[in-house]
Amino acid sequence: MKKMIRIASVVAFLALAPVLSMAQPPHPGGAGSGGATPVGAPGGAGPVGGGGAPIDGGLSIFLALGAAYGGNKVYQWKKAE
Repeated sequence: MKKMIRIASVVAFLALAPVLSMAQPPHPGGAGSGGATPVGAPGGAGPVGGGGAPIDGGLSIFLALGAAYGGNKVYQWKKAE
């Protein structure tokens, strides 16, 4: 019973940790800017969708790990025959 409670606690912590660690970014104009500027205007919030965030490095690592995992699965399957 203690083992199940410990496992459930770890799973709950891992599931809630990303939610608890998020924070709102500060307002770009400061607290007393006098109003919101439209999106895309000079000094505004910038482009909707995040702009140009690089994803190449993480994507390459993810694809390489997926290929290695798939190759290992095929190797184990062929070895079992």
